[in-house]
Amino acid sequence: MAFREVLVTQVVEVLRAWLAGQGKRPAAQRAGVDVKTAQRYIRAAQEAGLARDGGEAQLTDDLIGVVVAAVRPARPAGRGQSWEALAPRQGEIAGWVKDGLTLVRVHELLERSGTAVPYRTLARFAAADLSDPQAALRLAHEHADVDILVNNAGFAWFGPSAQLDAKTLDRLFAANVQAPYLLVSVLAPKMVARGDGVIINIASRAGAIGQPDSAAYGATKAALASFARSWAAEYGPAGIRVNAVAPGPVYTGAAKRELFDASGNTTLLGRAAEPSEIAEVIGFLASPRASYITGTNIAVDGGRTASQPDPERSALLTPQLG
Repeated sequence: MAFREVLVTQVVEVLRAWLAGQGKRPAAQRAGVDVKTAQRYIRAAQEAGLARDGGEAQLTDDLIGVVVAAVRPARPAGRGQSWEALAPRQGEIAGWVKDGLTLVRVHELLERSGTAVPYRTLARFAAADLSDPQAALRLAHEHADVDILVNNAGFAWFGPSAQLDAKTLDRLFAANVQAPYLLVSVLAPKMVARGDGVIINIASRAGAIGQPDSAAYGATKAALASFARSWAAEYGPAGIRVNAVAPGPVYTGAAKRELFDASGNTTLLGRAAEPSEIAEVIGFLASPRASYITGTNIAVDGGRTASQPDPERSALLTPQLG
């Protein structure tokens, strides 16, 4: 059976529906999963302490992380049948993508020629599973002429260190740390040969501030900030700029907005960021306007790494309307 990743958004939607009093079948339909999968999510959440009458405030990052870790299947040693069916056509698919064909069009062409696979599998195959070192290297070699590389792919895991199994730990570091390293090892020398290029690593506030539920994830993000400094020193003389961006809480749709609001309240600005606010910084760093910026890690976290908010002082400074 092919490996199926657990999506945080699906877990959250199932649990939100269940907390709202819906049955397993409606909850499954709402999240786009089958009933048995929804049942597994709910059971794991209950074992983690979720109470049906406790409200959505229970759906913290910690609890969701525990649920995802509990229900995530072990990755099989090999690939599923659909993946194996795509393997002989790897070069053909890469050519279509390089020529600008959308994955929808590639999916249609494959079906017409007798290779019918799920679109989801094709998307993972074409984009490369960056937790697989060989896939990361293949992606780098297939897209050699890169002017701007943004190392943003990866995933997060939150929860007690004792609950993070060795396989997930390996995947976390493979996707978040090893993949960016391998991509840069291939693409940066080509940038050097052209005398121009920009590399931007997406780090995180978790890599700069100790948090009780993100030891491993924070370590991977701290590594990306370290990479930026070292690569700036290594490739800077050839005109290649390398920086990192460390976002704080960002509204991504992975959970209900109220959860991001709670995290945003820990920042000096008292709110989470919109994705566009992070994108603006990335766009600036990638542009000629940032031509003299390299080797730095820019915190875009509402001031959280600078200081913690003081509720009492904030109340004194808040204008009294009346």
